[in-house]
Amino acid sequence: MPAVVAHRCGGTLAPENTLIGLELAVAHHCAAVEFDVMLSGSSTPILIHDETLQRTTDGRGRVSDTPDAALFALDAGAWKSPDFTGQRIPRLSETLDRCVALGLAVNAEIKPASGFDEATGRAAAALCARFATKLSFLLSSFSVSALEAAREVAPDLPRALLVERIPADWAQVAARLDLDGFVCNTRHLTQKTAQALREAGFGLAVYTENDPAHAATLFGWGVQSVITDRPDRVRAPA
Repeated sequence: MPAVVAHRCGGTLAPENTLIGLELAVAHHCAAVEFDVMLSGSSTPILIHDETLQRTTDGRGRVSDTPDAALFALDAGAWKSPDFTGQRIPRLSETLDRCVALGLAVNAEIKPASGFDEATGRAAAALCARFATKLSFLLSSFSVSALEAAREVAPDLPRALLVERIPADWAQVAARLDLDGFVCNTRHLTQKTAQALREAGFGLAVYTENDPAHAATLFGWGVQSVITDRPDRVRAPA
């Protein structure tokens, strides 16, 4: 993955997990985006973070109970600003098409609703695999079972476990889950752990780092990618 990754498509620049976020990430010279993949009530992979609709749309209820016809009629931008009124919840398929057109690398976080871990992992991985010759990918998730399901469907796509802290037995965890790396909370990463992971050949990214000075420090420790809400401020190392 590139060094700077825009969180939830465009960070604070746009309504999260919307197509306009991709455009704004590119406008600020960001080469990669992260976004959340969940299944709709019609089992369609879509971009949304919460299991419920009310925080980021004008709808209510659970995402996993809402069919596509109702879901794609919702406004997913006005909550952020009137300037974004009319933004919709995007399908994963159209998001990947847009990433191809914009030349963006993709960190797809598998974000299953409760009880849908394996189904979401399989659906997200299968769709991403169709774009594997056109895009650089990382699949990540806090859900072990979602990552295992993704591996069964698309074993060649790189996978990382999302964690608050890198576990003490990270080498055993990585071997057991056949991981390519970890994505951890920036607040809990130490230089010693970062260097140990990198020396062992694992990829390492952090979330969500918005301070340019600390991001520079993290790159110095060997962190490969910084997921940020401020792609307009955080810059890749020279």
